[in-house]
Amino acid sequence: MLIDYKKVNICQQNDKLVLKDVDFHVDEGEFIYIIGRVGSGKSTLLKTLYFELDIEDAEKAVVLNHNILKLKRKYIPALRRQMGIIFQDFQLLSDRTVYHNLRFVLKATGWKNKKEIEQRIDEVLSDVDMTDKRDSYPHELSGGEQQRIAIARAILNKPDLIIADEPTGNLDPETAEGIVSLLREIAQTGTAVIMSTHNLPLLSKYPGIVYRCADQHIEEVTETYNQLMDEGLDTAEEREKEMLANRPDADYSTREDLSV
Repeated sequence: MLIDYKKVNICQQNDKLVLKDVDFHVDEGEFIYIIGRVGSGKSTLLKTLYFELDIEDAEKAVVLNHNILKLKRKYIPALRRQMGIIFQDFQLLSDRTVYHNLRFVLKATGWKNKKEIEQRIDEVLSDVDMTDKRDSYPHELSGGEQQRIAIARAILNKPDLIIADEPTGNLDPETAEGIVSLLREIAQTGTAVIMSTHNLPLLSKYPGIVYRCADQHIEEVTETYNQLMDEGLDTAEEREKEMLANRPDADYSTREDLSV
């Protein structure tokens, strides 16, 4: 299991409680959505997974086989190299080409052999269908193209886990579909993907395990959400209202493998 949270309390840096009694689990190759309204704790949860925010109170908090309650700061860089992180605003270096953005990450994470660096950059650009943009600068790319480069950057070190915080938030619907489809393909290679999103219609087209943040709690609502989609509710707002009104009591500890 890549992530195993049990009875975790998550606070912001000002000690304000955001989520309590969090049970959250991620296995290899799973594709997981985290949904919920703005301010419900989605991004705060993700920050604990990539060590931007510490956890002080938990029965169990394991990320990539490490107990993060006792994790020393000096080990965090090595653990981060086992994961890829994708943000809504891309966070590419504006003064460097696509190639040099990717090269910078590889060199920063210990790659030294020039031939191997060249080969890996070519591989990831091919994976995201952006080979022809190798020498372009970020400002010369569309939003969707920049996000594809951000995904290429995230998979450079062949991570066990990708964390994507609203990766489609700045994209049009068609481009957003392409990004989620690409992330699904990555999950099918065995890399787990955790994606927070407001774009609920994507969940029916690209199924995954669904967690919802609300009222300082997070719960798995995969079955409930699928039932709502089958009933044909027309808008994301209606789906969210329906889920808020019908919080499930079912036990989701055994769940269908949705990684393929």
